[in-house]
Amino acid sequence: MAPAPLPAMPLRERPLLVGYYGEHNLGDDALLEVLLASLPPGCRPVVTARDQALVRQRFGVACVDRTDLGAVMAALGGCDALVFGGGSLLQDSTSFLSLVYYGCLVLLARSLGKPVLLWGQGLGPLRRRRSRWLVRGLLPAITTVSWRDATSASLARRLGARAEPLVGADPVWSVAPEPWHGMGGPLVLCFRPTVHLKGEAWRPWLAALELLAPERDVIWLPFHAVEDRGLLASLLSQGLLGSGLAARSRELCCDHPREAMAVCAGAGLVLAMRLHGLILAAAAGAPVAALSYDPKVSAAALSLDCPLAELNRPVDAAALLIQWRQSLDRPPNDQRIQALRRSTAVHRRVLEGAFGPPAG
Repeated sequence: MAPAPLPAMPLRERPLLVGYYGEHNLGDDALLEVLLASLPPGCRPVVTARDQALVRQRFGVACVDRTDLGAVMAALGGCDALVFGGGSLLQDSTSFLSLVYYGCLVLLARSLGKPVLLWGQGLGPLRRRRSRWLVRGLLPAITTVSWRDATSASLARRLGARAEPLVGADPVWSVAPEPWHGMGGPLVLCFRPTVHLKGEAWRPWLAALELLAPERDVIWLPFHAVEDRGLLASLLSQGLLGSGLAARSRELCCDHPREAMAVCAGAGLVLAMRLHGLILAAAAGAPVAALSYDPKVSAAALSLDCPLAELNRPVDAAALLIQWRQSLDRPPNDQRIQALRRSTAVHRRVLEGAFGPPAG
C-alpha cells in the first residue's frame, strides 16, 4: 500500500521526538537539549523517555514511556510529525527488535499521513541481511533526513536512498563552547565497558595510562550512569590497575552535559571512548584522544584529526603511550572545531524547513 499523502509544509506544532532519552546518558541528554533548542517557541513536543520524571523535570516537556511501544504508537496518533532525534536509531547492534521498533513507528506515521524526519542521524551498523532489507524498505518512507556523518549517508545511498543526502557533524557540536583552562590539569577518562576489553585485555591500555603523566590525578567520568558508573571499582577489584594509577584515580559523576563539559575544560587530556564525551571535551577546547569501540567514534576522531586507537586491533602499549604524551596539554585545532560546529547548520535547516526558525 502506498504511503498516505504528506501534509503541507511547514509541519504543525506537536512533534513526537523519538530517541534514547531518559536513560541517564549524558550524550543523549545533550542531543535532546540541542534538538529542543532548535524548535520554534510554538512547538509542544512529546518526548519518548524511559525516566519520564527526569526528562519532564529537566526539559519541561510532555513524555511517553519509550519502552512501551503501544503507548508510543498512541502518542504518535495525537502528534503531527515523527522526529528521530539524533544518535543511531536505525541499527541492529542493540538488537534486531530495536530496529523493528523504530521501523514500526515509521510505517505507522506514514500510514497516518504524518511526516517522518531523521535529524542528525547515524545509520548502522546493519550486520544482518534482514536488517538491511528492512532499512532499504524504510528509507523511501522518510520525508526529510540529515545525516551526522558521510559514512551514514554513503550507506543510505547503497541501500537505495534517492534524495541528495544532507550531511553535517553530530548536532552536539553546536553546543556553546567552554573556555579551556586545563594546562597541567588532570587526565579525564570517558571510558565504558565494551566487548573488546574483558579482563586481561585491559592491561596494555591501563599500563600505558599508568605511565602517562604519573604526577597527575585521573578522573573517571561516566557518561552513562548505568553502564559506565562503577567501571573503576570493577577494574580495581580485578587487580588490573597498578598501585600508582589506583592511588591517583577517582570517579566523578555528573548529572548534566554542561557539568561534564566543565570537567573536561579543566583537563590536560581527555581519553574518550564515548562519542559525546569526545565531542563535548573537544568543544570545551580540551586536548583529546579517542579509543574507538564503534565506527561512529572513529569517524568523529578522524573529522577532528585527533589521536585514534581502535580497540578491536592489537595494541602496542609503548606506541600508545608516545601518542598520548604528545597530546598532553595540546588542544585540538580550533579552526577544525569551528568548521565542525558550522556544519551542524544542516540539521538546523532541516528543522526550520519543517517547523520554522527557533526562538532567538
